[in-house]
Amino acid sequence: MKSFIDYSSDSDFSIYNIPFGVGYIKDEYPTCVTRIGDTIIDLAALFDAGYFKEFNLEENVFEALVLNPFIELGKEVTVPIREKIQELLTEGSPLANDKDTQEEAFFSLEEVDMMMPVHVPNYTDFYSSIEHATNVGKMFRDPENALLPNWKHLPVGYHGRASSIVVSKTPIFRPKGQTKPNDVDKPVFGPTKRLDFELEMAFITNRYTELGETIDTDTAEDTIFGMVLFNDWSARDMQKWEYVPLGPFLAKNFGSSVSPWVVTLEAMEDFRVAGPKQDPEVLPYLQYKGDKNFDIKLQVSLTPKDGEENVICNSNFKYMYWNMAQQLAHHTVNGCNIEVGDMYASGTISGKDKNSYGSMLEISWSGQKPIKLSNGEERTFVEDNDTITMRGWCEKDGKRVGFGEVETLILPAH
Repeated sequence: MKSFIDYSSDSDFSIYNIPFGVGYIKDEYPTCVTRIGDTIIDLAALFDAGYFKEFNLEENVFEALVLNPFIELGKEVTVPIREKIQELLTEGSPLANDKDTQEEAFFSLEEVDMMMPVHVPNYTDFYSSIEHATNVGKMFRDPENALLPNWKHLPVGYHGRASSIVVSKTPIFRPKGQTKPNDVDKPVFGPTKRLDFELEMAFITNRYTELGETIDTDTAEDTIFGMVLFNDWSARDMQKWEYVPLGPFLAKNFGSSVSPWVVTLEAMEDFRVAGPKQDPEVLPYLQYKGDKNFDIKLQVSLTPKDGEENVICNSNFKYMYWNMAQQLAHHTVNGCNIEVGDMYASGTISGKDKNSYGSMLEISWSGQKPIKLSNGEERTFVEDNDTITMRGWCEKDGKRVGFGEVETLILPAH
C-alpha cells in the first residue's frame, strides 16, 4: 500500500497503522481523529462528507470527546471502518482527489492538541514481566527465591485509580505522603525522594459484560480494541512503607500517563510472536493457542531541565510472561464485569539485561548504582523538572507501526 500523503519512512504513523485518538482542532472543537505521517485527519468531517455511508451508522460517533462511543460499536464495525480509512488514504482513492474534504478534514500537528483518547471507567495494573518481578524480589526479598509462590500460576494484578490517568504532556506533581526511613523510629511526611517511572503498555476493552460473565483466552482479543503506551508513576519510598498488607495506594494513585494514540490489535497483526514458555503448566482457563505476544520495541529517555535527552532503557513488549488474553481471562474468571474504555496495564516491562530494565528502581538497583547523564549529573530516581519520554514501535519487512510517545514533566510538590 502507498498513501497519497507523504510521510517519512521512520514515521510511527504509516498507512499500515491507522490509529485512533481525540484532538482539539485549532482551539475550536474536539473530534475523533486518525493520523498518517504528520497529518491528522478529522473523522467526523469524513463522516459528514459521506465516506462512511455504507456502515449505516445512526449518528456521527466521531463527534465526541472520547472514543468510547466508536469503540462500543464492536469489532464487526470498527475493524471495517479502520480498513475503509486505510483505503481512503491510499493512492487513487476518492478522497485523494477530493480537495474540498481534505480542506475540512486534514490538519497539521501544530493545529491539533491531543486529548485523553478514552474515558476510563476502571483501571487494572498487572505485574506480568518475569524479569521485573525477579529483580524486585532479589532486591527486597530473597535473591535465591525472588518470585512469590503464586507468580507463575496467575497474572498478579491490582485495581488502580482511573481518575488520575492523564494524556501525554500533562505535567505530574511530585507526590507527598508518609515514608519510613531506615534510620528513624517513626514515619515522616513529605515529598517522595524515590519517584520512579514504570515502562508499561495498556490495552482497552470494547464492550460491557454482566456480573458473572467470563471471557476465555480464545475470545479475549475480540474484546480488546487496541493499546497505548502507559507510564505508571510510582513513589517507591511511600510504596515500601504503605503496601503491607493491601498493596499500593498513595504511591501509585497520584498519576499515570498514556500516549494519545490507540493502536488497534489489527494494526499489529504482522508483529505477533510466541511468548516465553510457561513452566509449570498453567491451569486450563489460562491456557491458550497461537502467538499472543507482540514484538513492540520500547524506549525510555530522561531529559533534565535545559539538558539533552538521554536514552536510559531499550526494552520490548515481547518479553511479557503473561499475555493480554490470559490477563483478561483471569480478570473475569470470577465473574467480574468489564466496561467499554477499561484500561489494563501490563506492569513494568523489563528484559534480561540492565539496558532493558523498565524502571529506575532496577536501573539504579534501588539507588545503589546511579546513572550518569550527558550533562554530568547523576540520577538514581526521577528529579523535579526531569522529563520522561516513552516510545514504542513495531518494525518488520519494511512496515512500521508505532505509538508515538508519552511525555511527562515532573513538577515540584505543591
